[in-house]
Amino acid sequence: MMLRRLFDRRGAVILALALSLGLGVVGCGGARKDGSGGAKSIQGTGATFPAPVYKAWAERYNDKTGVEVNYTAVGSGEGISAIKAGTVDFGASDEPQTPAQLKKMDAVQFPTVMGGVVFAVNLDGVETNQLKLSPQVLVAILLGKITSWKDNRIKADNKGLDLPDTTITVVSRAEGSGTNWMLTDYLSTISKEWKDTVGTGKKVKWPVGISGNKNDGVAANVARVKGAIGYVEYAYARAKKLTTVQLKNHDGKWVKPSIESFKAAARNADWKKAKDFYVILNNQPGKDSWPITGPTYILMRRKVEDASKARAVLKFFDWAYRDGEETAVKLNYVPMPDNVVEQVRAMWARDIQADGSPVWTEK
Repeated sequence: MMLRRLFDRRGAVILALALSLGLGVVGCGGARKDGSGGAKSIQGTGATFPAPVYKAWAERYNDKTGVEVNYTAVGSGEGISAIKAGTVDFGASDEPQTPAQLKKMDAVQFPTVMGGVVFAVNLDGVETNQLKLSPQVLVAILLGKITSWKDNRIKADNKGLDLPDTTITVVSRAEGSGTNWMLTDYLSTISKEWKDTVGTGKKVKWPVGISGNKNDGVAANVARVKGAIGYVEYAYARAKKLTTVQLKNHDGKWVKPSIESFKAAARNADWKKAKDFYVILNNQPGKDSWPITGPTYILMRRKVEDASKARAVLKFFDWAYRDGEETAVKLNYVPMPDNVVEQVRAMWARDIQADGSPVWTEK
C-alpha cells in the first residue's frame, strides 16, 4: 500500500511536470511568445499627440507579426507616472524629460516622430487657414484680454475677412498633457506676461474658457461651440475637419500648419548635441517654420525585469522606424532622420538591460 501511494504521488508529479512543459511549449509558439522569444503582447500608455500614428503602426505590425501593441492614450502625465510606477512596458510623453529627470526615474527616452500643435476655430464664414493670429493677439486671446472676434487687434491682421461678432471661447486640455506642455512652453517663450502669470507645464490654470479631455475632447468642443478656439495635434485637426489658422513665426512670416512647415522647424534640431535626446523645437527660426513643433517620446526603464517584453517593445519601434515612415507622413507626422534613428538604436544597446545584459543586440 505504501509503495502504491509513493508511485501515485510520483506519477502525479511527473504528470504535472509533463503538463507544465507542454503548456510551456504551447506558450512559446502561441498566445504569449513569438518565434524569437519576444512577448506576444505589450502595453503602453501616455501621450495623445502621437496616438493616431501609434494606432496605425500597431495595426500594421499585428498583421505582420501577430504581436499585439496595446496603447492607451491618456496624456503625457499618465505616461510618465506609469513608467515611474513600472505598470507598463513603455510610456509616451510629448514633454521631453531632462537628463536629471531621467536619472531620477532610472529611465531612458527616445523620439519616434515629430509634429505640430495647431489652433482651430469655429467661426461662421471663416475657412481653413484664412484667419491669421499674431503672437501678441494669440496670447491676449488666451489670457482673456481679447474677448470678441470683432476686436480691432484681430481685424488689423485680417483685412478683408468678414469676422463674426461672436464671443471668444477658449478651449483647453483638462488633464495633464504633453500638448499642454508644448503649447505653454511656446507661449512662455514669446510672452513674458504668459510666463509670469500662467507659466509652462503639463497642467496649468487657464485664465479663461472651458476644457475638454484629450485631443478628442478639445476637438469636439471646438466643433460644438460657436466662437471657440482650441489647440490640438495636427492629425486630430485634419481627422475632425477643423478650421485651422495661420500663425506668425519667429521670423515674422505667416505660416500655415503642414508637414512641410513642421519639417522646416525640425531641420533646426541638433540631435548630436542633445543629451538623452532632449530637444525643444518651439519658435525655431526660418521663414517656413511652424512655431509650435516638437518630437514625441517613448519612455522605458533602464533596468527591466522582463527582457522579452522590453525586446518586443524595441522590435516594434525598430520596425516603425524601418517600415512606418509612409504611414507617419500620411498622418501628417515628420519621421525621424536616419542618423537620429541610429543614435536611438545605439542607446538601446548601451542603456537598456536585464540582469546586467543588453536587451537589444540587433544591428
